[in-house]
Amino acid sequence: MRPIKQIHGDKAPHWVGDGFFVKTLINYVDDQPDFNYSHTDPFLLFDYGEPTTFAPNPDYQTQPHGIGKHPHKGFETVTLAYSGEISHADSIGGRGDILEGDVQWMTAGRGILHEEFHSESFGQRGGVFSMVQMWVNLPSAHKLTDPKYQFIKRGEMPIIELMDNRDDDSQGTVAKDTVAQNTDKQTVIGQVAIIAGDWHGVTGSAVTFTPVNMWDIALHTAGTTILEVPSTHNTLLLVQEGQVLVNGTSINAGNLIQFAAPTKLSVDSQPVPLSDAATDTIELTYSTDNAEHSPAKLLLLSGEPIGEPVAGHGPFVMNTQDELRQTFRDYQTGNFGH
Repeated sequence: MRPIKQIHGDKAPHWVGDGFFVKTLINYVDDQPDFNYSHTDPFLLFDYGEPTTFAPNPDYQTQPHGIGKHPHKGFETVTLAYSGEISHADSIGGRGDILEGDVQWMTAGRGILHEEFHSESFGQRGGVFSMVQMWVNLPSAHKLTDPKYQFIKRGEMPIIELMDNRDDDSQGTVAKDTVAQNTDKQTVIGQVAIIAGDWHGVTGSAVTFTPVNMWDIALHTAGTTILEVPSTHNTLLLVQEGQVLVNGTSINAGNLIQFAAPTKLSVDSQPVPLSDAATDTIELTYSTDNAEHSPAKLLLLSGEPIGEPVAGHGPFVMNTQDELRQTFRDYQTGNFGH
């Protein structure tokens, strides 16, 4: 079992533009001895948008809530909508409305401009808005890759049923054929949507540059299940909604769990498919005894560390200060993205 190292959640929320009320739970520029980029690599930044109620916006056509056009370079932005809707548009023609459960995966690469606002439909009706956004680093070999945009609808993601491992000796692991059989011996306690990475041979929808797992988990029935993550990955788990026991520790919504450091790859080791990698376990226990009897929603992030130096400022993340200065010059002189 991968031990819990720390629990992070005591961050003051702040506004990004006027549409996203977030707590920044990961920030690569922080240099705390026990929680810095070396512990989250390849994840640079993680904003948790706690549920926030917006009134209908009568001025949507001229003043939509959100953030206007801004640049990025050297990494990828990933946004998952939990409630509410987000409209995205970028300088390479990527655009669309991200609905509840959908994901946008934007590769900034050598440079891109984009904007994000509440969708017209959500802006006009209002309601509860909640999302997460993260920055995933690109290795030096792909820092200048062409920008691209992946719009991943919820219906396009593989959905795996999570079984109560108390029912039998399965330890909660769910192979593809086990899911298909859905035997009467096992109780389904939730589901996991595979956004990226691998779950016992089931591959997520997103195309990534380095080995990354991103699993959107929902638990709705009392029970215990086991997750398996590669032992060489940095691993983090957000409790987005509800309350859950993680390795026996009670965790509330808005908290990010940092697990113990991964096993280091040897210098001469060869890449191993995620499905064949050595794994650690994480135990999730959900109880329906909570006062609101609300489902628990979690987001698991794991990634093989890139292990390269990082030089970043604002919306740009490169490997050296010289590259960073050149990026700012390119942006200021109109050569950005070329």
